Amino acid sequence: MPAIITNKFRIHNSEQFHESFSESSANNYYLIIGRPQAYGTSTRPDGRTENEGTDSAPILPVDDVTEEFYHFDDAIAAKKITSSDISFVMPRRNWTTGTVYDMYRNDYGKRITGTTTVKTSTSGASNLYDATFYVKNSNNHVYKCLDNNSGATSTVEPTLTSTAILETGDGYKWKYMYTLTASQGTSFLSTDFMAVTTNSNAGSGQSSVISAAVNGALDIVTVKTVGTGYTVSGGASSGTITGVPIRGDGSSGVASVVLDSGAVSSVSVTTAGSGYTLAYITNADIIAGTNAGGTGTGAELDVIISPKGGHGSNAVKELGGFYVMLNTNFEGVEAGSGSDVSAENDFRRVALIRDPNSSGSSASATTLRGTKAIRFAASPTPGTFTSDEEINQVSTGAVGKVVEWDATNRILYYIQTRFNDEGADSNGDITAFSGTSVITGQGSSATGTPDTGFTNNVNGASFTSGYSASELDADTGDILYVENRAPILRATDQTENIKLIIEF
Repeated sequence: MPAIITNKFRIHNSEQFHESFSESSANNYYLIIGRPQAYGTSTRPDGRTENEGTDSAPILPVDDVTEEFYHFDDAIAAKKITSSDISFVMPRRNWTTGTVYDMYRNDYGKRITGTTTVKTSTSGASNLYDATFYVKNSNNHVYKCLDNNSGATSTVEPTLTSTAILETGDGYKWKYMYTLTASQGTSFLSTDFMAVTTNSNAGSGQSSVISAAVNGALDIVTVKTVGTGYTVSGGASSGTITGVPIRGDGSSGVASVVLDSGAVSSVSVTTAGSGYTLAYITNADIIAGTNAGGTGTGAELDVIISPKGGHGSNAVKELGGFYVMLNTNFEGVEAGSGSDVSAENDFRRVALIRDPNSSGSSASATTLRGTKAIRFAASPTPGTFTSDEEINQVSTGAVGKVVEWDATNRILYYIQTRFNDEGADSNGDITAFSGTSVITGQGSSATGTPDTGFTNNVNGASFTSGYSASELDADTGDILYVENRAPILRATDQTENIKLIIEF
């Protein structure tokens, strides 16, 4: 059975996701950075190997049940994403002189009468949202192209912000939609995407555009076939026929038809009317115009139907805002030296998680530490552990990998993955570090004795008997997105800005 899922369903999904950050029973979303260890070939306890690519060419993440568990093993930190960190976005299109832009039409993809051929845009798109029908100018004003002057090149940049239809000297007609605010320009404007603003964005200029929108108003009529033999009163074959009614299910629409040597050269809407979802102008309407000569045949005109609510009433739906951008910053160490967000190691993975737990309850803190930690006793003086080296504890057989050594507070932050020499012990088990037995670094030969008498908070880490669990509870919530990438080095005076674009 022929069927489609419409673009409105995509927009619906983007709206639901967007709302889930701020509705009364909102979800909690966190962006995780992880994978401090290099990519390569890792060995499982059962002897099987897994090739994860290289740091310069990591492999594509796998979407299966077990992989979701693994992403918790080497998490470094998580940062909460708030409602102010998200925006509807769409592909960025900067206005550039000499470009032929598509015009907005209601019928892209529709079969042309009497054929199986579908209507396409000037660029060949058979879907409105694939067409290049909107632009951002140099002042961050966003416009829809309502008429591209029969596929001519655009040479005059639209700049005005009036709510009326803007006609530039190159014959293009534009509809001003909104202006990107300074905040949107900073947070939600990338090389490839730009924010789709809503009326809630103060300073966007959108309120007046929405107020001026008229549901079912008509703005553009194009000439499909020019016809022959048309005249104005008195018999002249060139001139303008006024008072041509626009038929359909709306009311009050009126057009003027310009003739050139008996053919229809252009049509302009003189009264936009309202309520149209179906509109047309017949040959009889043309020759019966207010000052028509009563002759002519063969002209075919296409009346362009505006979107629900009228042009400018809902930018997200009109421009195809079925993308949502999440913009998150990891700033230095975030919560103090050596605590929630380590700056002493690199990361190779970014993941989006929904509704994780922390310490057995729904996570709500701004940042969460993903590593485990051990507090060492002052005596004997612990050695200097190095990042990424293997650590062992003879009494338990526990194995881990160093993420950071905080010498000032004598705290070792580490991870335990499900591979040999990274977390699995000689028996193939993931065994926890515990007790007072010495822990040794296999690369540095540094040693340290856990301070099991220490129960306190240091730099946000809560210790019980010298040990601190990850603040991100393993295997809770849902991993929604995973990206493997080349190593990103961190520093205490550095900010990583991560823009994640989700397409629905």
